[in-house]
Amino acid sequence: MRQLLLPLALCLSFFAFAQQDVKIKNKDRKKDAELVTTEGTIILRLSDSTPEHRDNFLRLVKSHYLDSILFHRVIKGFMIQAGDPTSVRAEAHKPLGNGGPDYTLPAEILPSLFHKKGALAAARKGDAENPERRSSGSQFYIVNGRTFNDHELDSIEVVRLQGRKISPERREYYKTIGGTPQLDGNYTVFGEVVSGQDVVDKIASMPVSSGPDLNRPLQDVRILSAKLVKRKK
Repeated sequence: MRQLLLPLALCLSFFAFAQQDVKIKNKDRKKDAELVTTEGTIILRLSDSTPEHRDNFLRLVKSHYLDSILFHRVIKGFMIQAGDPTSVRAEAHKPLGNGGPDYTLPAEILPSLFHKKGALAAARKGDAENPERRSSGSQFYIVNGRTFNDHELDSIEVVRLQGRKISPERREYYKTIGGTPQLDGNYTVFGEVVSGQDVVDKIASMPVSSGPDLNRPLQDVRILSAKLVKRKK
């Protein structure tokens, strides 16, 4: 088994190296990212306020790094996560989520970018081993989220946000449209869904495993292809 896995590991290492060599042009930064999945198409707009994450995601798309990758972690009312390259050929019931390139990105956590419904954000390792909150080089999530009441938001301010207050405007958003306010200030948000939120919500509602491959969809949800597309007005 070890001998069989070695060529795949070498292939992934070479692919990650090639991905970092992809050149980003100014016109690329004015395009959206289209993810064609087995459940429909999602179009993402990347934020110019997070240039490191923006350019990295553009390289992932241009190098076809995301093609055939699974949404390996799905939690209804929370988010859908993808970006683990080992998921491409993963057998059923295999736990996923530890794969990615051999680099991380510096945190670009900004108060202006929050975890509203449809937010695109970077996954990362926990604070204990990653106090700088650096982001994974490839793993990302899209917020499905839910709505919250004032009592829940008060509790989140104390327990999850360590006393940081949620502004009245943002409270209203979380109460009426929804998101995942408990993640604000802890993960880098670097874009949002501009089309296909219904696809995100559909994926988030799919049956998932309760076994060792916890929260992996029972039926594979795959990114068939990813490419840059012209923005629609």
